[in-house]
Amino acid sequence: MTERLLGSEQVRVSSIGLGCMGMSDLYGPADREESIATVRAALDAGVTLLDTGDFYGMGDNELLLSEALRGSDRDRAVISVKFGVLRDPAGGWLGSDGRPSAVKNSLAYSLRRLGTDHIDIYRPARLDPAVPVEETVGAIAEMVQAGYVRHIGLSEAGADTIRRAHAVHPITDVQIEYSLLSRGVEARILPVCRELGIGVTAYGVLSRGLLSGHWSADRPLPPADFRASSPRFTGDNLDRNLALVEALRKVASNRGVTVAQVAIAWVLSRGDEIVPLVGARSRVRLDEALPARELTLTAGDLAEVELAVPRGSAAGERYAAPVMATLDSERTSGAV
Repeated sequence: MTERLLGSEQVRVSSIGLGCMGMSDLYGPADREESIATVRAALDAGVTLLDTGDFYGMGDNELLLSEALRGSDRDRAVISVKFGVLRDPAGGWLGSDGRPSAVKNSLAYSLRRLGTDHIDIYRPARLDPAVPVEETVGAIAEMVQAGYVRHIGLSEAGADTIRRAHAVHPITDVQIEYSLLSRGVEARILPVCRELGIGVTAYGVLSRGLLSGHWSADRPLPPADFRASSPRFTGDNLDRNLALVEALRKVASNRGVTVAQVAIAWVLSRGDEIVPLVGARSRVRLDEALPARELTLTAGDLAEVELAVPRGSAAGERYAAPVMATLDSERTSGAV
């Protein structure tokens, strides 16, 4: 597995990371045994960056990772954990909590569920509008000093927030959605990260499955799958987005690769400071995704990709309106 370095602290990670959310939550039922096998297969293939959140399945995803890592060398994995999102017993969303006391409380529970004495990258999942980011990051910095956290990250933070946070403690990476269908990061956030020497871990590189090449307009979605209410997966928007995928499929076919591999390779081509997270829930999907690390898109390829999926061509927002309103990154990005 090729590697990349995140942030001024030069955190060494695999060039493709594994996003584990779908193994426990939000994409409908998952096969736990297959999920564990997928994590282990990823590690065996050289994937070191494993991303989770304490609110994925209300702790279930961390427990799953703990089981998958049992018996292996802890230092093989760079574990990234998001915290702060509040949920009710029915799985509903109650906002975010970035208070220093909440930082330390959430960290204590994550350490216990993961069965580890430290977390490699710890980050608030969303900005708490009631708490200055300086206070949240300052509390994590205290946990760095205490040895419970190695590095600090952010998630879906806007350019101004990134600057403020980085002034308190070096930020290793900003995790944000970045794909051919979601390019708002390019306007202000990516330039600021480059200026400050901050890495980017890109989630949603396959746009929740739209860019996988395996989606169809008649695919049924269970109520527990949040894509059932996602603007890009509903009505005419879905038809328009799938038409973009078919245009991208022609580019992939010319190179003898899959749509997913081209989409991942495109994100990799955006810069050496960018690490795509692939949300594979099975070894089959993992095996399809990983060859993208060796796929170099030529200038001609990139021009064809741009013609197939032009900037701003996605139909529908990446989240429903109430969720979009909570994203600090969207309030300040200034772009689609």
